[in-house]
Amino acid sequence: MLTAIILTHNEEPHLPDCLRSVAWAEQVIVFDSYSTDGTLAIARAAGARVLQREFDNYAGQRNGALQAAQTEWVLFVDADERVSPESAQEIQRVLTRPEAGWWLPRHNYIFGRLTRHTGWYPDYQLRLLRGARAHYERPVHEVVVLAGEAGYLTHPLTHLNYASVPEFIAKQRAYAQYEAERLAAQGARAQPHHLLTQPLRQFWWRFITLQGWRDGWHGLRLSWLMAGFEFEKYQRLRRYQR
Repeated sequence: MLTAIILTHNEEPHLPDCLRSVAWAEQVIVFDSYSTDGTLAIARAAGARVLQREFDNYAGQRNGALQAAQTEWVLFVDADERVSPESAQEIQRVLTRPEAGWWLPRHNYIFGRLTRHTGWYPDYQLRLLRGARAHYERPVHEVVVLAGEAGYLTHPLTHLNYASVPEFIAKQRAYAQYEAERLAAQGARAQPHHLLTQPLRQFWWRFITLQGWRDGWHGLRLSWLMAGFEFEKYQRLRRYQR
């Protein structure tokens, strides 16, 4: 038995297609942080079980959802993700296997374009879990702590990631702030040369090592943007030092 869990907050545009893509699951839970749009009505109309919890951080939300699930297996799907029929069949086939969890690859669509390189593929996510053997840690970019081994599936989720450049910039700035705070709390210090070397290293890693050049202009733009946010992260870290 498997429960598909979708974490939501004002996901009215994305939710209908996401719900249709997991309709094969024995149970679907929409775990909501008090949406004010039509999210809840859409979820109930689709037959999903709706639960609400005040948002504190992503690890807390996912742990709360894990506790609410009543099946052995849990599949976490974000509202802007879709499970293909091929992926659904592969998931169902492995539920009798002994692994405690499974990593799923993702196809990321960034600015409407499938991004096959630059660090966005295969983009494995540990999303299929035995609920009793998993919990989440870290408030942002949360990680699963799994009691047991995890395997790898082959059919990707579809992730409708970053519809526009302004959305991308806003989210990456938030991540840069979080990472700067995390590094400062760990006692890390940014030297003046880091403002040059770290962005260059990020660009080289994205564009050359991860073959962003194979994504053409799209890969160049993404590599440049990510280098810029590496600069911003270390600039903010230096401010904390002052």
